[in-house]
Amino acid sequence: MKVAFRADLQARLLQRYKRFFADVELATGRRLTVHCPNPGSMRGLPQAGAAVRCSTSDNPRRKLRHTLEMIRMGRAWVGINTLRANAVAALALRAGRVPGLAGYRHLRREVRVGHSRLDFVLEDHAAGEPDTYLEVKSVTLAEGVRARFPDSVTERGRRHAELLGELAARGRRCALLFVVQRADCECVEPADDIDPAYGAALRQAVQRGTRVRAIRARVLPTGIRVECPLPVRL
Repeated sequence: MKVAFRADLQARLLQRYKRFFADVELATGRRLTVHCPNPGSMRGLPQAGAAVRCSTSDNPRRKLRHTLEMIRMGRAWVGINTLRANAVAALALRAGRVPGLAGYRHLRREVRVGHSRLDFVLEDHAAGEPDTYLEVKSVTLAEGVRARFPDSVTERGRRHAELLGELAARGRRCALLFVVQRADCECVEPADDIDPAYGAALRQAVQRGTRVRAIRARVLPTGIRVECPLPVRL
């Protein structure tokens, strides 16, 4: 079960800058500027000199033809394209691979709640369970076998956790799903040393009834394969 795409362009990373740009060098010595689809710090990942792979778009409206998809970390690729996490989540949800969130026939995306948006509302459960508001977070940071989120202070992530907690307190079913885009982790935990406010907001959301789940995905040059659920340690 895999979210398919092709990251055929092989290169080494020269630098990442202005959050959404990176310079890479091909084996021929040619240098390219590519789109870096990751608003976080990419903390803990190799920087200059690391092997990377990029996807290629033929859309003539794009300013940058290539997108940085993954970076090599030891023996594994780490997926740094945060936009892939929702596709991985949708695939896992439809296949019933997320514990406690299986059985929904319809996934509604980008749902406005007040002044915010959440990634999904899961609707039309086969056994009549209530609809579930769901937010997805892409995880790339790890310490040993522990995946950690976030990799930098995330005001937006904290607001999402607070919103889920508020909805849960009002009787709505809510969940947060961590998609770990690397195959070398065995659990997920909040990175309290990086953003204690996020960790506090997540724990409060859980106390109010929000479910927290995690899945591990293996990143490959041909796509991202869903592997297994992971425990979340709060």
